[in-house]
Amino acid sequence: MDLKSSTRRRSPPSEDTDQQLAQNSKMQAKRFGSNGITFTQIFAYCLVALPIIFAISLIFRHPSSDRTMGFADARVLENRGVKQNATPIGAGGSEGVLFQLADKYNGKLLGGLLADGFDEAACTSRYSSFLYRKISLHKPSSYLISRLRSYEDLHKRCGPNTQSYNKALEQLKSGNKIGLTDCNYIVWISFSGLGNRILSLASTFLYALLTNRVLLVDQGKDMADLFCDPFPDKSWLLPRDFPLIDQFDSFNQNSPHCHGNMLKNNAINSSAMSKPSYLYLHLVHDYGDHDKLFFCDGEQSFLENVPWLIMKTDNYYVPSLFLIPSFETELSNLFPEKGTVFHHLGRYLFHPSNHVWGLITRYYRTYLAKADERIGIQIRTFDSRRGPFKHVMDQILACTLKEKLLPAVDMQDSVVNPSENAKLKAVLVTSLLSGYSEDLRNMYWEHPTMTGEVVGVYQPSHEEFQQTEKQMHNRKAWAEMYLLSLTDVLVTSAWSTFGYVAQGLGGLRPWILYKTENDTAPDPPCRRAMSTEPCFHAPPFYDCKAKKGIDTGTLVPHVRHCEDISWGLKVVDDHDDL
Repeated sequence: MDLKSSTRRRSPPSEDTDQQLAQNSKMQAKRFGSNGITFTQIFAYCLVALPIIFAISLIFRHPSSDRTMGFADARVLENRGVKQNATPIGAGGSEGVLFQLADKYNGKLLGGLLADGFDEAACTSRYSSFLYRKISLHKPSSYLISRLRSYEDLHKRCGPNTQSYNKALEQLKSGNKIGLTDCNYIVWISFSGLGNRILSLASTFLYALLTNRVLLVDQGKDMADLFCDPFPDKSWLLPRDFPLIDQFDSFNQNSPHCHGNMLKNNAINSSAMSKPSYLYLHLVHDYGDHDKLFFCDGEQSFLENVPWLIMKTDNYYVPSLFLIPSFETELSNLFPEKGTVFHHLGRYLFHPSNHVWGLITRYYRTYLAKADERIGIQIRTFDSRRGPFKHVMDQILACTLKEKLLPAVDMQDSVVNPSENAKLKAVLVTSLLSGYSEDLRNMYWEHPTMTGEVVGVYQPSHEEFQQTEKQMHNRKAWAEMYLLSLTDVLVTSAWSTFGYVAQGLGGLRPWILYKTENDTAPDPPCRRAMSTEPCFHAPPFYDCKAKKGIDTGTLVPHVRHCEDISWGLKVVDDHDDL
């Protein structure tokens, strides 16, 4: 909305009005004394001071005050007819500047999480995403913000095509065993489905923060097409002329430079004076016991001075980083609210490209913006048979109706006259199949709700089967994950990284649909997640000090077993309910 066009234009006052104001001023002067401050002046001073005081309170208010106020809605809602702007209509002078600062810090920059100064046109989503979601109740710590700014400086100094990068690259090409270098690197290999890639990349960035390494991202086939660069000045994408890039597909746990394989064959040891020029870290779901020693302090000490680490993983391995003693203090400082790791790092790292952002905003404005409440339902069955399945639909209805996420319908059609002010609920369904959303849509079309609410059901795409290597398929998948993260309430499927990404970005604790067995809807059908964090599906169960197996889900109160995978691990807050 153009602020100038929306400001009411007023004609100048007439001469008669000026004379009347002058007479009133003289009367006020006589009443309060000719040399004193007039009542009109006092009133004017108050009008100027109040906005300034209010703006200052917005900037310096205590973070916990947001919890008592609930969510502050910052969405683009066409039915309200107003789009939030940095400067309120009519604001000017110092109070207008303060409003701009408060809005920029708390809105566009996500409470300081994002750095300022990017080209907004090159990545529209970076500074406009806050207009489409509620302000998060989870505030990034000042220490996390400081470390992110420090990392950006490191990336600028050591990123691709810098002097330090070129020096490290020459050492890598030589293959010589070397000592300390100016910059150390971790290269993330693009691998697996999009949800897995997003989660594993966020994990690897956290590892880079903890070990003071520069993260470089293998472009694969579509990373540059899906995401904007998150760091200023230098790209996070690994140059395509990187000397080992042709070997990425063939790297596995038996590769000669694989860390676990070398440990298994006693090819490396922690007491060695020199370090290899690079090591491959195999943290894929099929990794072996020696690969899992990556999560031991002793191996972290050895890896510390290896200049190049090349990692392939399809896991969200953050929970096991919390179990490494040398990382404990740093992680506590970065995330005082422990169950928010992916929420903060995901919003910092993953900004949809302009093409994907167009898919997101067009769909949101068309189908979701006018709703009073948005409910996201993400459906993934992991069944090789052709669906949809009745028991899955029964489970979805049992969960959403029992938890009062959706209203029940009147099968007798006794409700004839719905309320003129009926609440509108928009249900966003994501699934490879269209059958579930069609059944839900028909139910609310054919029968009125018991509450009088109006329910609309929408599904952006139904690709029938996963097509990981197809560009447009991944664009739609990324758009749908993001759209789910913009909902108020979320229902997700067990084991699904697609749902994990949505809940983490949105800061939502979803209701998780239990995995079905024997074509029967489970009872209970779902449960509320302990935190917004994703689940680590393949964690190690090993005590590094005792050198024996142990249940790593019982070691600390903030790392517990997942709701949907009994052997998985997830990070929760110490105070979260089981």
